[in-house]
Amino acid sequence: MNLEENKKNAIAFYKTAYTGNPKKAVKHYVGDQYIQHNPDVEDGTQGFIDYFEKMQVEYPEKSIEFVRCIAEGDLVALHTHQTWPGNDEYITMDFFRFDEKGKIVEHWDAIQQIHEKSANKNTMY
Repeated sequence: MNLEENKKNAIAFYKTAYTGNPKKAVKHYVGDQYIQHNPDVEDGTQGFIDYFEKMQVEYPEKSIEFVRCIAEGDLVALHTHQTWPGNDEYITMDFFRFDEKGKIVEHWDAIQQIHEKSANKNTMY
């Protein structure tokens, strides 16, 4: 496994899909299968494409910042800061599993809205 290459590809995959081109993301970065664990997205590549195409139509002004990227074995974890219309901000944690060819074959994620008030002075990213 090439950890640095997997990290670069995970970011490129997510950014390409998030900014409105999920078909290109799938074509360049996904392997022979795509197992999805997000309950709001159908399993497989078509479910991924449908989800991100709909998101682009409904929220074209959203933005994303990649805060950190960590790789170990066949996994890459992304920690992102997303800003949506109305200045809604979210933190996401995405995990991607890569196959032996360096292609993404599985995805897990968690998302949390950034609260206006916090019990501490630390950011969520």
